[in-house]
Amino acid sequence: MSAILPSSAFTISVSSFTTTKSKTSVSFSPPNQLRNSPLSSRRSLSRKFYRVQATTLQEDEEEVVVEESFRTKSFPENEIKEGIGETQVNSPSSVLEQWIIKIEQSVNIFLTDSVIKILDALYHDRDYARFFVLETIARVPYFAFMSVLHMYESFGWWRRADYLKVHFAESWNEMHHLLIMEELGGNNWWFDRFLAQHIAFFYYIMTVLMYAVSPRMAYHFSECVESHAYETYDKFLKAKGEELKTLRAPEIAVKYYTGGDLYLFDEFQTSRPPQSRRPKIENLYDVFLNVRDDEAEHCKTMRACQTHGILRSPHSYSEDDSEEEPDCMVPQADCEGIVDCIQKSFKSSNKAKE
Repeated sequence: MSAILPSSAFTISVSSFTTTKSKTSVSFSPPNQLRNSPLSSRRSLSRKFYRVQATTLQEDEEEVVVEESFRTKSFPENEIKEGIGETQVNSPSSVLEQWIIKIEQSVNIFLTDSVIKILDALYHDRDYARFFVLETIARVPYFAFMSVLHMYESFGWWRRADYLKVHFAESWNEMHHLLIMEELGGNNWWFDRFLAQHIAFFYYIMTVLMYAVSPRMAYHFSECVESHAYETYDKFLKAKGEELKTLRAPEIAVKYYTGGDLYLFDEFQTSRPPQSRRPKIENLYDVFLNVRDDEAEHCKTMRACQTHGILRSPHSYSEDDSEEEPDCMVPQADCEGIVDCIQKSFKSSNKAKE
């Protein structure tokens, strides 16, 4: 059972929805190709991108078929949509909207590449310090998203509990990545802490403003950051894999990945059903393998979020109510960004008066 999405969409391989001893990894196309993928103009631009494929690596490095990455209705017991990519290809889009998307993503790529160049210059031979800075930065968008979503709720513009749940779970996951890097000594230098904290401060302000104006742009920017994090860990595993297999796993990693309550671990992985991924941590290699795979899951969730209103908590799916709307949703106030919310608020007021 496999479905191959358009070349610019993510794909994931899951060899059934049962727990196996396999380790999942996703191989990304080149960074710029991945990040620059307009959502509403895939038909005209999809030829420019490499196909993104996913493999399930068994002990003998066997590759397995790929499946759709983000399920918009239900898990295998029920029907699923063909995929985000195809839905967006079939959706009509104005030329103006296409240009707006191109501008948004061009700005995101420029900003991301600028930060990457700074990190490359400062941390080309200091891996754990670089990872500490990356993880400090990577969790900031989820704080920003939740801040704006709470503001929307206060004004009664848009209420969806699933977004808050998933983004909190994502921030929880990134926090444990950060704790792992701190246990490995990534924050030992004062300069590294100073740089990471100040970048995070300005990144938070920027993301709040960006998300308030254009959630699509903010989600794409976060996808760019998570994509870079994936690539960074993937290169590290390939370069120092054998050495990492001889080192002990940090205690915080063992507790997080193999602890008793893994509800939040399942919650941020919106492309798979709960309990379908249970990591096995035996050494430091396993830790970084799972950190890398977490970043791939974040990328898929951020890509899905760029289509407004479709995100669902993995725990909200069931066989009985797959067609029902989430309990905590107010569809009449559905909007994207502050400008759109204000416009729809006025429209709703005018209709009520009429």
